[in-house]
Amino acid sequence: MRWFPNRWPAMPDERCDVLLYSPDHTATWSSMAVDHIEKIIALWTERTATQSAREDVACVFVFENRGAELGATIEHPHGQIYAFDHMPARSGERLSWNPPSRPNLVVTGNQHWSCAVPLASAYPVALELWPTSRIADLMSLSVEQRRGLADLLRDVMSRLDQLFSSPLPYMLWINQRDFSMTAEPNHWLHIEIVSPWRGPNLMRYIAAAEVGTGEYFNPMTPESLAAKLAGRAE
Repeated sequence: MRWFPNRWPAMPDERCDVLLYSPDHTATWSSMAVDHIEKIIALWTERTATQSAREDVACVFVFENRGAELGATIEHPHGQIYAFDHMPARSGERLSWNPPSRPNLVVTGNQHWSCAVPLASAYPVALELWPTSRIADLMSLSVEQRRGLADLLRDVMSRLDQLFSSPLPYMLWINQRDFSMTAEPNHWLHIEIVSPWRGPNLMRYIAAAEVGTGEYFNPMTPESLAAKLAGRAE
């Protein structure tokens, strides 16, 4: 795997990276070995460390789009990084995020990481992954925590692709601390994964009443999604 500067960057000054995850054009998170996924996490970490060391960077935003439905222009497994000179509004709001506390929203987890459905998402499919110990950024993860994240990503992505018995188009991104300031005690690294699918090959379209009011009517309850992904009865 490797990285290179984006040839069509959204921002100047080498703030946009492209990260190639595998030489296998058909590779997915669920098909890759855990050891290989650990190397992807190491690449995320390496590029976060490099970009965050710049004096003009506040937010290192690691993300991935999968599926033509979500604007992915190439099918090869890859991610991206944007290094913002400010903290985008939503990323700033997520600095005070805390894990969901309702047991019926939990999907899976291991010793070092947990996964649950958020209580109120604008997307039919939405997940949050977080380290069980409060950690502010990727660089602060231990070797064991990286391994735990690799295990969890492989597990969760497999569950998502089985949800509708078809490869799920999704967006994934990582919320890290504000690198323009010292990490605060409440900063909690976490990953979000969302999909606009409400069923097999069925897109959930957002209408004027939702966009205009900011009130979203989700066709899937968080409790039912958590139960399906966890393989338990509602």
